Amino acid sequence: MNTIKNTLRNRPRLLAALTAVGALAAVPAVLFGLSSSRQAAASAPTAAPPAVPVSVATVAASEVAAWDEFSGRLEAVDRVELRSRAAGTVQAVHFREGALVRQGDLLFTIDAAPYAADVDRAEAQVAAARSRLAHAKTEQERAQRLWDERAIAQRELDERGNGLREGEANLRAAEAALQSARLALGYTQVRAPIAGRIGRIEVSAGNLVAAGPGAPVLATLVSVSPIYASFDADEQVIVRALRQLHQLRDSSGGASVRTQLERIPVQMGTAATTDLPFEGRLQLIDNQVDARSGTIRVRAVFDNKDGSLIPGQFAKLRMGRAKTASVLLINERAVGTDQNKRFVIVVGADNKAAWREVKLGTSVNGLRAVTEGLQAGERIVVNGLQRVRPGTEVAPREVAMDAKPEVTAQRDGAPRS
Repeated sequence: MNTIKNTLRNRPRLLAALTAVGALAAVPAVLFGLSSSRQAAASAPTAAPPAVPVSVATVAASEVAAWDEFSGRLEAVDRVELRSRAAGTVQAVHFREGALVRQGDLLFTIDAAPYAADVDRAEAQVAAARSRLAHAKTEQERAQRLWDERAIAQRELDERGNGLREGEANLRAAEAALQSARLALGYTQVRAPIAGRIGRIEVSAGNLVAAGPGAPVLATLVSVSPIYASFDADEQVIVRALRQLHQLRDSSGGASVRTQLERIPVQMGTAATTDLPFEGRLQLIDNQVDARSGTIRVRAVFDNKDGSLIPGQFAKLRMGRAKTASVLLINERAVGTDQNKRFVIVVGADNKAAWREVKLGTSVNGLRAVTEGLQAGERIVVNGLQRVRPGTEVAPREVAMDAKPEVTAQRDGAPRS
């Protein structure tokens, strides 16, 4: 009886113990289930990320005129410092500062009164010399008749002949003096020796000026059209140009050097232009290399009929080569920058993207020349560059390698970068 009572009294404890044992028995099963689910998840294949849509273009070689870029300054073909060749007072100025003048236009007038008096004096001396010559000629003719009649001695005839020749010489001297006086009188009118643009007035009316090389500059006159652009080119560039010109001269039967130089085109722009609108031709390659800089002075000539180009202006220049070259051209949008490096994204046959460093040349018709890093036939990303990383799989859409591939891409439905 007591045993039954004890059993009933301990029943709750037994139930709790059995519950605990059951729970402990269930833990391994739960842990095993979790481990199995994790292993199943790990063994399941991972879904690949979708391919990135990009526009790609094929790199191709083109025969183009290659260009080398330089900077330089504009120079007038002719530049004249106007000085007076007659001493005296500046009486008048006949031009407006900065105006265009024609050759022969009157610019300054110097006091001409002293020079006019010299002309009058020289004219009088010429008249006197002519009178003396006429008298000497009459005397010589008379002496000749008397000599024929044996009425005078040979000595007297010779003296009359000498007098005639002396009169002729005196007349020529007087006429030369008259010509010199007239030249001096003409120097009182300072005229434009060339057509061009006149500068500011350096000596105004009323000032006394001297004559000769030491005379003060009255004004400066520069020609307008054509105009020179001078720049310093690397000796390697010039040596290559001369070699090409030599080859062309041999193939053309020995054309003149000037004709050969004109084969080299030059494009120019200024600070006032956004591009290179002026077309010219090479005119001069200097005859020696500057030992300090390793450059050669080069000069091109341009038309300037509207007078918009001014001597002294800064100029941006591109000098072409005498022969075309095979060049790889790509779009500027395909080029990325990584610190001081330029790169492109090349798409392989497996449509995987690869990073490639490149070296760039000059711009040609809106495209950029590539000198190192690419080969013809390779595909590069031209739109969507920032969405692609090396190793990324892409969905390429072929577009033309033109200056604006994004227009084609947008028209074809490709997303823009």
